[in-house]
Parts: sequence; structure tokens; C-alpha cells
Amino acid sequence: MFISDAFAASEPVMQNGSLATALTQLALVLLIFYFLLVRPQQKKIKAHTEMVENLKVGDRVMTNGGLFGRVTKLSGLDVTLEIAEKVEVVVDRMSIATLAVIEPKNEVEAKKTTQKTAKTSAAKTTTKKVSKTKK
Repeated sequence: MFISDAFAASEPVMQNGSLATALTQLALVLLIFYFLLVRPQQKKIKAHTEMVENLKVGDRVMTNGGLFGRVTKLSGLDVTLEIAEKVEVVVDRMSIATLAVIEPKNEVEAKKTTQKTAKTSAAKTTTKKVSKTKK
């Protein structure tokens, strides 16, 4: 009817390739996928698990929810964090995202003052250079 009898009766024709070529290309794509996506994710998971297992009392951490605190107690899968003075919360050990680098207030203030003095000294040196060029 719509398909000619000669075309319908013919054998399927392979287009310039073989099954081995197709499988080789598929294997190559899977290999690239493994090295670009799977392997780096496995490394991240391994590093996170190692970090969580090595937590100690006194470590400053950040949870996945963005909560900063200091570890006060470790028990099994739970971690007790002190988030403020006399305020403690219990979180799951795997919800710890990173070890946080939190500077004490005195160090933050010291950095601010050193930055201010650096800016003022830089401004003084530029004014000295300008005044020397005017003479």
C-alpha cells in the first residue's frame, strides 16, 4: 500500500559502522562521565566523612543550615553545639558542613585598626609624592 514491496522485504542495512564501534563510543562517554562527575563527588564525600569523624570538642563548625557554633559534646551520631553563651543545640553529625574559621572579636578589631592605619599611611605617601612633583 504505502510502503513499496521491495523496500519492506529488504534486510536492515548497517550504516558504515559496527557494533564494536558503537560500544567503544558508549564506553568512552561513560569513562568521561565517571572522571568528570562521579569521581570528584566521591572525593568530596570521603573528605566530608573524614572531617566529621575527626571532630573534637572545642572545634568551631558551621552546619548545612548556616548555624555557627562550638562543639561541646560528641555522642554517636549527635553533636551538641554551643551557638551562644549558655545556648546549646543538638544536630546530626552529618549536618556539619565545614570547620569554621571564626576569629575572636579582639582579632577582628585589631585587623580593622591595622587596615585603617595602612589606608592612612598609603594616603600620606601619595600626598608626599604629589607635593614633591609640584615643586
